[in-house]
Amino acid sequence: MIFRNRTSAGELLAEKLADVLTSREEKIVLALPRGGLPVAAPVAERLGAELDIVVARKIGAPGREEFGVGAIAEDGPPVFDEANLRWAGVTAEDMAATVTAERAELARRVRRYRGDRPTPPVTGRAVVLIDDGLATGVTAHAALRWLRLQQPALLVLAVPVCAPQARDLLVPDADTVVCLCAPDDFMAVGRWYEDFGQLDDEDVDAVLATARR
Repeated sequence: MIFRNRTSAGELLAEKLADVLTSREEKIVLALPRGGLPVAAPVAERLGAELDIVVARKIGAPGREEFGVGAIAEDGPPVFDEANLRWAGVTAEDMAATVTAERAELARRVRRYRGDRPTPPVTGRAVVLIDDGLATGVTAHAALRWLRLQQPALLVLAVPVCAPQARDLLVPDADTVVCLCAPDDFMAVGRWYEDFGQLDDEDVDAVLATARR
């Protein structure tokens, strides 16, 4: 399955999620920015749900920052993938400086995207966490752990495409995991989109402003 773009992928995901959440009245759709927002917008519209964000940051391996060995979400503690740490030849303690730097960037993005708005209330609600895809799954892992602490009534992770091992990693963290496509030859999220252009802060602002209107 190759998706045309993130919005198109979100429209397909919305149809799948409508069956899962039809009977739920208190719903909120939370995106992992930046890439998760264009996917989440049509989902929120289809479900008639509020759209907001959860800000998370990947903790990349030294010298190979795109390979996630852990992640942090909002004000939660860092969450590490032990297998990925071993592969990278580092320990959680070795990553202290990287965690500090990523937490600073996370705080900047929270201020940039949310401003004075409080974190979205999720206690007792059906929560759908959305990203544009999962490679290692560590960022979603941290976000799900943080959301679980807020005691949602239902916690769903939904993505258009994911590596099978990432999906399996996250099954214990969510009540339901919805992934439209989990190819054995996954390799990278962008491979499964015709248009996987980079997004910036202004793109996030535009989607959130439209949702608020």
